[in-house]
Amino acid sequence: MAAAPTPRPSAADPERPVLLLMGSGDRRYREYIVEAVSQHFRLWLLDAHEPTWQLPYVEGTTLLDTKNPDELLAAARPVLEQFPVAGVFTYDESLVHAAAQLAQTLHLPGSTPDAVLACRDKATTRSVLTAAQVPQPACTPVSCAEEARKAADTIGYPVVIKARGLAGSLGVVRADDGHAVEVAFEAASSAHYPGVPRYEADVLVEEFLTGPEISVDAVVVDGVCTPMIVARKQVGMDPYFEETGHTVDAADPLLEDPELLDQLHRVHKALGFHHGATHTEFKLTPNGPRLVEINARLGGDFIPYIGMLATGTDPAVAAAHVAAGLTPDTTPKAQRTAAVRFLYPQADCEAVEVSVHTDRFGPTVHSAVATAGPGTRLALPPRAYMNRYGYIVAVGDAEQVAADLAAPEALIELRCRPLTD
Repeated sequence: MAAAPTPRPSAADPERPVLLLMGSGDRRYREYIVEAVSQHFRLWLLDAHEPTWQLPYVEGTTLLDTKNPDELLAAARPVLEQFPVAGVFTYDESLVHAAAQLAQTLHLPGSTPDAVLACRDKATTRSVLTAAQVPQPACTPVSCAEEARKAADTIGYPVVIKARGLAGSLGVVRADDGHAVEVAFEAASSAHYPGVPRYEADVLVEEFLTGPEISVDAVVVDGVCTPMIVARKQVGMDPYFEETGHTVDAADPLLEDPELLDQLHRVHKALGFHHGATHTEFKLTPNGPRLVEINARLGGDFIPYIGMLATGTDPAVAAAHVAAGLTPDTTPKAQRTAAVRFLYPQADCEAVEVSVHTDRFGPTVHSAVATAGPGTRLALPPRAYMNRYGYIVAVGDAEQVAADLAAPEALIELRCRPLTD
């Protein structure tokens, strides 16, 4: 049952359109989006958690079950009666389908729920793109370890085992032989994220793609896909694919690479995604770009933020404009390099102290934040994912950024004790 809506006093321009913001997430990783978008739109927050830090940025709030379509519609209607609501906006992977359903019901801008679901469900993504003759790695959905092993034997080793409905490299493991497949299946099938649907065949066995991995954050208006930033991804903890960093160069030549742009266009067209923001991941294989996955939302891990630092144009603000049915300004205003690095312990541990050493910062270090405090348990895959104790952002000349981030653990130092359980 939705709680009564809570309006807040607002100094925002009353002429600004209103967006229904679905979910808000972890303040450490998401506040920058809410703050940036609130400079252009009035926001009404629909959330499952009592708001705190969000309050200075929003026009009002409604507490409800964000996964319940009836509650969402009931909560949205009084807001529409009071304000000029222009669209529904979310950056939460678990809410993109519900947001698309709400937008469609209210006749607000957006891609269809079916198109969004085709992005969320990796098996559907593969089958739709294969049918559209978009080059894809071999992929087989499986429901047990035995099926996984048979699929891997057919595809050929190594293979990638991944959870069908997750994102952010959760539950993604490389397997080099049959025994490793069974271990990887257990890791992928046990990985979870609140609100993410499960399937009967809940794990995918895929052909292993070689080459660097990138992501493209883009906006799509009336079927025209405009890439705003390319992020070069760093991963670690082999055979897992934990994301340890991203680098954005405003002048990245891939932004004008005809083969990548063609793949990007064909992927969106085949999936029927004609309006919104997307985060699309590719491997740059010897045979050309090959899709890893597509998400019907902005990228996570501060990718839009470092994109804004690099280009001077904010992908989050652009995505909000698209959600409101407006054509955003995607023109770069700057040409810099920006990067983020995430810090992980070397083994499962409990944090004793995390110290930020500002005296060691190079000239491009923009910010360094400790995200774990004393007593925080930090476990690594497959026990847990994304257990970071800090992150560092740098922006400036590409060579200096790389130099300043060469030893990030010296900038944020972890003292810890081993986990005993």
